[in-house]
Amino acid sequence: MQIDLIETFLDLMETRSFNRTADRLNITQSTVSHRIKALEAQFNRKLFTRNKGGTAPTASGLRFLDHAKALQHQWHEATRAVENAGTYERSMRLGIQHDLAEAFAGQWLSAVRADLPTTSIYMEADYSNQMNRDLAAGDLDLAILYTPHYLPDLHYERIGEMTYTLVGTTARTVSELQPEKYIQAVYSPAFDRAHRLALPQLSAAPLASGQNIAITGLLKALGGAAYVTSSTALRLADEGTALPIENAPPIQQTVYAATSIRTRHAHQHRRIISVMQDLLAQ
Repeated sequence: MQIDLIETFLDLMETRSFNRTADRLNITQSTVSHRIKALEAQFNRKLFTRNKGGTAPTASGLRFLDHAKALQHQWHEATRAVENAGTYERSMRLGIQHDLAEAFAGQWLSAVRADLPTTSIYMEADYSNQMNRDLAAGDLDLAILYTPHYLPDLHYERIGEMTYTLVGTTARTVSELQPEKYIQAVYSPAFDRAHRLALPQLSAAPLASGQNIAITGLLKALGGAAYVTSSTALRLADEGTALPIENAPPIQQTVYAATSIRTRHAHQHRRIISVMQDLLAQ
C-alpha cells in the first residue's frame, strides 16, 4: 500500500487546493499532482476536477473518500502493531485534554495499567481540535476531550464534568474585579460561551489563555483574577496566592470520551473510559 497517495488524497479532499495541500504536507505542488495522478491511474477514474473555480472531487472521488479513511486508519494501526511488537499483546495511544492531564494523568494511567497489564500505553496531552484530527486519521485510539467535532467515523460520549472556579489575588467579590487585570480563560468554545453569559463585563480581557497551568503561572506572576480548576483553586488558597471570588458562579466544562465507531465497545476502550469516569465523579 502506498499510504502517501492515500494521505495526499485525504488532505486534498479537506483543502480543495493543491497549493494548500503541498504546504501542509511539506511537499511540492508537482508531487501532489503526481500522487493524485498515480491514484487515478490505479482506478482509471478522475478523482478531482480543476478549473478556475478551484479543485473539486468527482463522484468517484467522493465514493472513494470513506474507503480512503478506512485504509489510512488500518495502515496506522498495522504500523503501530508491528513497531510495538514485544511482550505486550496490544498497544493503545491515548489523548487527553491538557487540564485533565494536569489533574488526573497519574491516577488514570496507574489504574489503566493495573486493569490492562498486557497493553502498552502511549499518552499525550493536547487540545481538542488536534485530538479530533488525530482520532480521525488513526493516530490516536481514544481521547478524553472537551470539544467533540462529531466526525462521521468517530463516537463521542459524555463521561463527566470539570468544575472551574474564579479566584483573585486581591479582589474578593465580582464587583471588585478590575477588567484590566483579569486573565480570561478560554478552555473551550462551550466554556467561553458560559463565561460570556455569566460575566459579560469580563469577556474582553487584555490577556487570555486556554490552559490551566499557564493561567496559574500568570496569576502568580502578574496577580489579578481568573477561572482555574477547582483543585487548583484549593491549592492557591492553601498557598495564600489567591482566594475564590465569593459571588462568582462556577463554570462546568463537559468532558467527552472519543473513539472510533468500530472500537467503541472494545473491552480495553471501555475500561480506560470507565477509569476516567470514576475519577471525574470523585
